[in-house]
Formats: sequence, C-alpha cells, structure tokens
Amino acid sequence: MAALFQPMSLRSLQLANRIMVSPMCQYSAVEGCATAWHYAHLLSLAGSGASLLCLEATAVTREARITAGCLGLWDDTCEAALAPVLRLIRTTSPVKLALQLAHAGRKASSRRPWEGGQLMLPADGGWLPEAPSPVAHAADEPPPRELTHADLARLREAFAAAARRAARLDFDALEVHMAHGYLLHQFLSPLANRRGDEYGGNLAGRMRFPLEVFETVRSAFPADRPVGVRVSATDWLDVEESWTLEQTLALVRQLQARGCDWIDVSSGGISPRQRIAVGPGYQVPFAQAVREATGMTTIAVGMITEPQQAEEIVASGRADMVALARAMLYDPRWPWHAAAAVGGTVDGPRQVWRALPKTAAHIFGSVSSGQR
Repeated sequence: MAALFQPMSLRSLQLANRIMVSPMCQYSAVEGCATAWHYAHLLSLAGSGASLLCLEATAVTREARITAGCLGLWDDTCEAALAPVLRLIRTTSPVKLALQLAHAGRKASSRRPWEGGQLMLPADGGWLPEAPSPVAHAADEPPPRELTHADLARLREAFAAAARRAARLDFDALEVHMAHGYLLHQFLSPLANRRGDEYGGNLAGRMRFPLEVFETVRSAFPADRPVGVRVSATDWLDVEESWTLEQTLALVRQLQARGCDWIDVSSGGISPRQRIAVGPGYQVPFAQAVREATGMTTIAVGMITEPQQAEEIVASGRADMVALARAMLYDPRWPWHAAAAVGGTVDGPRQVWRALPKTAAHIFGSVSSGQR
C-alpha cells in the first residue's frame, strides 16, 4: 500500500489515509449561517475519498469574520444552520469532519475576493476591525482598534464557546487558525504586535494570547478528539522584526506541551509586502522542519497537486499528511485518481462502483458490479 493511503490515528480519530481537504473560505454565508452553497460545496468534497474534510475558517464572533459572507459559530442560529449540512454529509460519506476556528483581527471587514478584497469601512457597511495593536494591515488603511484585557477575556470565551458548539455538532476534530495574517498570527508577529503589556514585546509575550486561546479550545473540546493548529511558518519578509521559522519551532514546542495534535504548516499573510517564492510544494520544507525538530504530526500544504508528489512527501517522512485546496476544487475526485496512480484504496460508495475503468478497478478494493 502506498504511504499516502496508510491509515493513521489522532487520539480516538481513525483516518483511512493521509489526505485532508484543506479549509477553504467560501464567503457565501449569511450572518454567519451556512447556505445552499455549503451543501453543494461540502457534499462534493465529502465524496472525494480524502479521510478528513476541514471546513472553512469559521468566525468565533460576528466581528471576527474576514468578510460579511464568512461562516460563523457564535450563536444558536449559526449552529442550527450548520447542523443539517453535517447530517447530510454523515449520511452519505464516511469522511471525518474538522472545523477551523478563526478570528480575522485587523483583516476583518474586508470585501469578498471577487469584489476586490479591500477593507470595507463602517460607512460602507463594514465594521471596525480589532487587533493586538492599532497598526494597519496596509499603508492606505485606517488602523484597527487595539484589544483591551477585557476584550482578550471575551475572545478566549468566544473560542471556547465555539469549541463547545462544534462538539455538540459532533465534529471529529478542531483546528485553531494561527496563520495567514489573522488575529492569532497578528499577536505572534512583531510586524503587527506592538503592545507594551504582557501580551507583546518578546517572543514569550507575543505567544501568550495564542497559547491561551489554544488552551481554552483544548479544554472546551472533548479530550478524546484531536485539536490541531495551522501556523504561518514565516512572514516571508527580509526584515529583523518579523515572524520566522525559528520562532515557529518555539511556538510548536509550546503547543506540543499543551496537547496539540497536529501542526498544519502554511506561511505568509501578515503583510502585503511579503515576497513569496511560489512553486510546486514550496511550503513543504517548513512542514519537514517542524516534524524533524519537534516530532509533531505535521500536515504539508502549498501547490501539492500531483499524486506522485504527495506520495513522496509522506513516504519520505517530510510530513505525515498532505492538505489540498485548489487541486480539490479542480478535481473533487483527486484522492480516487491518486489511489489509481500510486497504488491505494479509498472508500467509494456502492452506487458508483460500476463507474471505475479497468485501470482503476483496484481503488475500491474487491468489488462486484452485480449487473444483470
């Protein structure tokens, strides 16, 4: 069996293979509530053959949304809207479900990507973003509101409340979003965190609030279910005061000591001045560095598109899993095709067994069409 299709476990969670559908913002919710688009989008991915499907960045408060169309889990209405989507997935697919909990920080109140993505001011229907420090994301934007100690307590409870809601919805796992320039990454990076209190300054101070959030999520979610973290391994800026891989390793060790189950290793997002050397698998070396330095279970992301490429990443020990986003949108049966290419099996529904060509007949194991 190919390494990509070997099973693995995270606490009580049993995964059939090493492929995750990466969380992908859809900007199609209404007041945080899932819509018909989420049924269509998530059901198409639930049948992919991936072992784990992680839902998009889900805001823990109304102000935590990136855009007005972002999914949320801050009240009973949001929870009730998501429940039937999950029930439909559960009844049609064996895929395990994770949810990414997030707060956009100073990148909140943005227009949807297809509307330009710029900050939307309160006068235009937006809201005032909140952040570690009153430092704007871009030079032409007004600064966000600096979070007070009372605000930090409120947000810790908001993350915990969302984790409890996720448990009631029977999610198999959670991922805390500390990447891509959103709130918890903003606390970590000195580019965005200029605080003079215990939540700023040196590395320990900048890590304090993200670690507190992780602890409160971990405590609020059932102990037998895993909680992971997505990080940005580097800010991709050649300046002294930025977030670096070395600091990421220090953060991972602190998360490891607090019971973190995986590190989903991405990069960038804190500044429009970043300069990223993009290419196939360009972020895999960061996942490899985290795994080698800490022994943590790692998930590699970033332009992983080919089955042989994904197989090599896992087989060589560079990462324990791969997470695909755009490749999955382009080919919602990517894991089926990967199984055919590298030698693996996936759990395919009986209703489609007859669809396989002879060259891929092995991917569902031993099946019979039963045709008369």
